[in-house]
Amino acid sequence: MGGTGLEEKGWRRGLLVAVLLGLPAVAGAAPEPDEDAAEGVDRPLEVSGDDDAAKPADGTGDALEGAVAQAMPTGSQGPVMGAPEQVTEPGAPVPDAAVPGKKKKKDTGPKADTLGEAPDEADKVDDKGGPQQRIRVFGRVFARAAADERQKYERDLGIESARVGVAASLSNLEAEVSADLASKTILKDAFVRLADDNKRLRLYAGRFKSPFLQRSQESAWRLPIQERGLVEDYLTETNALGGRRLGVMGEMRLKEAWGLKFSAGLFEGGEDATGKRLSEDGSARLSIRPFKFLTLGTSTYLTQVIDGTKQYATAADAELNLWGLSVTGEAAVGRLALGPFQSQSVLAYWTVPVGREGWAVQPVVGAEALQLQGGIQAEGHSVTGGFNVLLADSFKAQVQAERALRPGDLVPALELSVQLATRFR
Repeated sequence: MGGTGLEEKGWRRGLLVAVLLGLPAVAGAAPEPDEDAAEGVDRPLEVSGDDDAAKPADGTGDALEGAVAQAMPTGSQGPVMGAPEQVTEPGAPVPDAAVPGKKKKKDTGPKADTLGEAPDEADKVDDKGGPQQRIRVFGRVFARAAADERQKYERDLGIESARVGVAASLSNLEAEVSADLASKTILKDAFVRLADDNKRLRLYAGRFKSPFLQRSQESAWRLPIQERGLVEDYLTETNALGGRRLGVMGEMRLKEAWGLKFSAGLFEGGEDATGKRLSEDGSARLSIRPFKFLTLGTSTYLTQVIDGTKQYATAADAELNLWGLSVTGEAAVGRLALGPFQSQSVLAYWTVPVGREGWAVQPVVGAEALQLQGGIQAEGHSVTGGFNVLLADSFKAQVQAERALRPGDLVPALELSVQLATRFR
């Protein structure tokens, strides 16, 4: 009888401890530390591998779980504790912070070049619905070594571009500022872009690329050749048709109408022989995408549209992308200070992934021709071949050979060059 009484007292004491320890869990709240109660507890704890709770080593934890389970209604689920919030609804998912192990990296969506460098690439990211970062710092460096027959193959090594910039975006407003530390004109882009909720209508203001020539719209990073070619150089650099200008521009996009995109704006005019600023220039571009692999476009540039246009150019272009092969062609006509001109450009390159993920090789061929007519007749032409090695869209090495008769040359000349480039974004 005495033994039975001791066993009954021990059973009651164990039940009382289980109930007292289980009250906080039954109430649905995390137990608060109690310094007074903790003084009498001196039991080693075992931590389970599933990150649920610590249990006493002597088996009291199993008794506690049984007591709590009997105290709760059938079919209900106990509270799930997680950080930073506590989930109290039955059947609610466990918060990510409460799940042990490595967290998955967030999908940042498709990446593209900056808006100032390649507006068409940025539009493709919008079309895919990629998340937009609110503030982004970006930069790139191009280092180039060349040997030109015009200078008797004297070697030339230098930094062709050292670009750094900041881009910020809200739901309907984007802004970008960039500078090239290796250029005489340090400021490259500085503009804001306002758009409606559907991204169909956009307004640009500041300094940015005018919408003229397909090759000019291409990012220098995406361009498979080291320079933009003799036609773009002669029209933009020598005759000031297009390029980056201070101005305002409106844009309309209709994705349901073959991806139609129309841009038109007014830009700061050039300077005359005395350095006086001329009236504003006008530029416009229209492009459509009848098929996923084909883009067609036309663009124009007019100087001094307010005082009467004296120089102008109109171009038509096409771009084909199929199975890693890209082919672009563009033809332009117009009038320059020396008289009427015509030009033709074609460029083809094939991107072939090799080895590990992120590596690719890219053979490139291209040709251009330029004809000056009227009082002064002259012509220029070039043939370009090269081979590029790409790594994860962050590094590339380019080897290129160009044989060209540029404006001012008496005979064609050969130029060999190697360029290394890297960027962050």
